[in-house]
Amino acid sequence: MKRTVPLSAGNGGEENNELIRKVFYKAFKNDILLKSEDAAVLDLEASKIAMSTDSFTVTPLFFPGGDIGKLAVCGTCNDIAMMGAKPKYLTVGFIIEEGFDLRELEKIARSMKKELELNGAAVVSGDTKVMPKGTIDKLIINTSGIGELEYEGISSNNISQEDTILVSRDIGAHGATIFTAREGIELQSNLQSDCNSLYPTVKALIDAGIKITALRDATRGGVSAVLNEWAKQSDICIEVEEESIPVSPEVFGVCEMLGFEPTMLANEGTFCLAIKNEDASRALEILKQFNQNATIIGKVTNTHKQRVILNSSYGTKRFLDTPTGELLPRIC
Repeated sequence: MKRTVPLSAGNGGEENNELIRKVFYKAFKNDILLKSEDAAVLDLEASKIAMSTDSFTVTPLFFPGGDIGKLAVCGTCNDIAMMGAKPKYLTVGFIIEEGFDLRELEKIARSMKKELELNGAAVVSGDTKVMPKGTIDKLIINTSGIGELEYEGISSNNISQEDTILVSRDIGAHGATIFTAREGIELQSNLQSDCNSLYPTVKALIDAGIKITALRDATRGGVSAVLNEWAKQSDICIEVEEESIPVSPEVFGVCEMLGFEPTMLANEGTFCLAIKNEDASRALEILKQFNQNATIIGKVTNTHKQRVILNSSYGTKRFLDTPTGELLPRIC
């Protein structure tokens, strides 16, 4: 097989079959996928399922801490986990530019395989299209996923003053990493994306009997977008202590240099939690088993409904608004 993807690999014929067989079947092999049917027949024991879909067009394709393949699996599996469900089945669509390096495609597929195993999930159906050179930028991946519900009732519409707001780790690492990698900014630091699968953390919270009201991974728009969405959806005010928000020195440095706001930078392995007040401390202990930077950052009040207030260490207050404009395109 050629070491780049030819346009004929999207023709539905022998070249297409060879690409699927030698790259994707090799990475995602399982009994359901190998049947090569038009659709997968799934065995779901749960009475309720969670389902999500997403598309990924990050640039660069490979970045410190991950690549587009890992990002695609984490993105969809994390969305499912945020609803208290175990990721189980995924479909994957690859839109590939003619001439794409086959070794890079294989590397991306192996990265996806590793993340699927971490979630206990499997790719059961997929599609491949090859576009003429210059019509797309290298590679786009679409993933859809189904998960079995393990904890019912999680909803961003039910947050109240009975809840405490937490974040699972330090924020903004993905956005800062992608920007510095894209712009060729060389930093003498350990900065890398937080791209990671969140189901193991959610599973630990569920197994411990933590009373969960809402979960949301803070992707595009960052923590600021999540908290503002929650405030509007639940008709509440969320007050956040600015000093409590965990920001690594590397991300803080990038924000200082470029004028970014850490709370608005994208994440791909960081999530916000609304936990019943009586369980907040115990939830924090569990989160710290996965990342020591997990923190309680705020509370729910009725001060200014549908708004997020940032309380500074100087005793001042300001609104933390929803991000506007396009801070950093092609980030996921």
